[in-house]
Amino acid sequence: MAKLVRTLSKNPKCYLLHRMTFILLIALTMAFFGYCYMNPRTQRVEIIQAGASITVRNRHDLQGVELPRMVLAQPDVLTPSRKDVLVLTPWLAPILWEGTFNIDILNEQFRLQNTTIGLTVFAIKSYIVFLKLFLETAEMYFMVGHRVNYYVFTDRPDYVPYLHLQRGRQIIILKVRSYARWEDISMHRMEMISNFSKQRFHREVDYLVCADVDLKFSDHVGVEILSSLFGTLHLSFFFLSRKNFPYERRPHSQAYIREDEGDFYYTGALFGGSVVEVYRLTKTCHEAMMVDQANHIEAVWHDESHLNKYLLHHKPSKVLSPEYMWSKQLWDHSMKYQMGDLPSSIKKFRVNVLKKNPRG
Repeated sequence: MAKLVRTLSKNPKCYLLHRMTFILLIALTMAFFGYCYMNPRTQRVEIIQAGASITVRNRHDLQGVELPRMVLAQPDVLTPSRKDVLVLTPWLAPILWEGTFNIDILNEQFRLQNTTIGLTVFAIKSYIVFLKLFLETAEMYFMVGHRVNYYVFTDRPDYVPYLHLQRGRQIIILKVRSYARWEDISMHRMEMISNFSKQRFHREVDYLVCADVDLKFSDHVGVEILSSLFGTLHLSFFFLSRKNFPYERRPHSQAYIREDEGDFYYTGALFGGSVVEVYRLTKTCHEAMMVDQANHIEAVWHDESHLNKYLLHHKPSKVLSPEYMWSKQLWDHSMKYQMGDLPSSIKKFRVNVLKKNPRG
């Protein structure tokens, strides 16, 4: 070693070359290991996986599954599924009509996701009389083949009927107080759905469907409606221009919508989405109603007015056609003179309104 040092000291150029080579090798080695460790693609995958593990609700009895072979007609991009109705909103949300979806494909997708759906319904005071038919017809047509929690909000738990339910379904009774006016019941519905979404729904179901109790399921209503946020076109106004919509027009109300604004008029009798989105909707509407109440104003159509204001500024990812909320009695008595016979675009009556004067 001493001899080598003496040799290098006599040849400074050679010593310098060896030193530079050694430093370069160390730098290349550090750069290689640093790239492998700090590669942003690797970090991004880890972040996505960690986020997914936090946000996905625990599944029940989730096991490995095989996707069965499904022989289906090939979609034709040059042939629209319906030519007589609007099937897509300007913000690219599908509008659901008969003939615009394949329920077999959708059923398989949601079964693979092990989806559980919550259906909220308020049966308070005299409206308890509608509950039995609502639940019986829901068992026949609502989310058939999927797990469902029926959340029944009522002030009369002893009057909730006992039904033999399909496997994977249950009725959960949530006792709530009553109110003197039906308008107050309707408006406090937003508050209660918001509170229970935060307290328990987010742990028990993946999607929430919020419906009025005075409805009868008459045909298939399935997973095709499920999305992050959906609203339903009101049957009384789907054919009118927005200047004729019964929006709240008083500027001092939190539900105020200008005459040159508005996409559709949505019914308050059927809406829903993921639990987190329904929580945001109901919480926002409830808070807006509390501001109105403090200012001694009540929106023209109560919670439905606030729902329309919310969906104007938070566009739904799916829109249900009037097939999902129909009233033959209303059509025959108050709308037939405007449009004549029933439009041929209405091919199904999936949900029917039972009372004489439906909301809105």
